[in-house]
Amino acid sequence: MFGRAKPITIRVFAKSDLGKTRDHNEDNFLIADLSKRDITAPVSEREYELGERGLLLVVADGMGGAAAGELASEMATDTIYKQILGSWLREQEVTGQRFALRLKEAVETANLEIHNYAKAHPENRGMGTTATSVGILGEHLYITQVGDSRAYLVRDGEAHQLTKDQSLMQRLVEAGELTEEEAAQSERRNIILQALGPDAKVKVDLTHQEIRRGDILVICSDGLSGQVK
Repeated sequence: MFGRAKPITIRVFAKSDLGKTRDHNEDNFLIADLSKRDITAPVSEREYELGERGLLLVVADGMGGAAAGELASEMATDTIYKQILGSWLREQEVTGQRFALRLKEAVETANLEIHNYAKAHPENRGMGTTATSVGILGEHLYITQVGDSRAYLVRDGEAHQLTKDQSLMQRLVEAGELTEEEAAQSERRNIILQALGPDAKVKVDLTHQEIRRGDILVICSDGLSGQVK
């Protein structure tokens, strides 16, 4: 006889910092144990036992005048979570492929909600947000990407960038017109080509990564990746 497989445990720590430049924080994050429908943010490191429906992690970095960016990033995290509850938790086929599909759909829905809100509230015109969302199911990560917030995998002491920035600088580096060093110093380094909100439709990049015991996943806005190489 074989015993039950030992459950996967994941330790999570999350923090957002205003920094020294702005007077309000436009970043938002979400940690959700989907099996328990628990979105209580940990005040310090917290351990999760990975359930059948997985774990959802989202980082959103808002943009727009006044508090519009803060509102956009909050709408993104809230809508992605609610959509996942309404679709993935009703899904009969509990597979990674279906999880990834539902996550991508949830991000697209969040984009449309933010876009429609801005249309109905002209004072928030131009509001938008990045959104890097990670679904963890079993030994797999499913990552959706809009904008330039990033996900990294640290394995055996080396950091590997899992996402690709949807930014002007990334496009120019890929075209061979700039080196990565030149792009990092450019005055145009903050120009992103996509965000949730500005347009009715958005292209969501989706990637997959197998994970191992001891892996560290880092999801961050450019407030971290722009400062730390």
